[in-house]
Amino acid sequence: MFSPEGPTLRELTRQALSSVEHGYDLLADKFDATPFRTSDRLLTAVAEALDPLGPFDSGLDVCCGTGAGLGVLRSACAGRITGVDFSAGMLAEARRAHPAATLVRADALALPFAPVFDLAVSFGAFGHFLPADQRTLFAQVHASLRPGGVLAFPLPAPPPVGSAPYWMLWGFDAVMRVRNALWRPPFVMYYRTFRLADVRARLEDVGFRVELLPIGSLGFRDDGSPHCRLVVARKALDSAPDA
Repeated sequence: MFSPEGPTLRELTRQALSSVEHGYDLLADKFDATPFRTSDRLLTAVAEALDPLGPFDSGLDVCCGTGAGLGVLRSACAGRITGVDFSAGMLAEARRAHPAATLVRADALALPFAPVFDLAVSFGAFGHFLPADQRTLFAQVHASLRPGGVLAFPLPAPPPVGSAPYWMLWGFDAVMRVRNALWRPPFVMYYRTFRLADVRARLEDVGFRVELLPIGSLGFRDDGSPHCRLVVARKALDSAPDA
């Protein structure tokens, strides 16, 4: 799973016993050598799916980490691109990879932006937000978008019940719940708490109009459903200023 440049088991254990912020500070310089980095295949597929939805001017990568999604914004946006994350270590890596981007250290649940962005994206970060926080997260992004602006992110189909990936994700979440019950500070990272029906309802609740687009280049399951969808949440053109 890990390249020789990736973290050791001891380093991963230390990260897992830290807070989310400090854990990513510890892992930052080796993060891109782990399987946790969003794959180039997925990034390319999302960039292609975004192309007919534009044009976009300014873009925001929410929870940008080391900056993998900033490349998608650069291909989709003609203007300024910005990444926001609360890990200083991850932002330092993003700055090395994308020196022209604006990078901001902030909590995604309290974004410090006026409504100035046309496109917001996020990759692989939603498992760090408990269901009770997802509405706040979406409301913060909504408030950072111009009227007509778009929040877009990929959402893979859940693995079939009883399959090996299903039990792997179920087991991971179970281990994390036990860890967080026994150890402080908590490390919030769950794979089964970001479900399409709930996510769509929370997006609509804060004022987005939601569309689901199949990412055809990533293939289809035996029942004809896509392996991955692009969730496209658009802010109304006549949207009132967010409270």
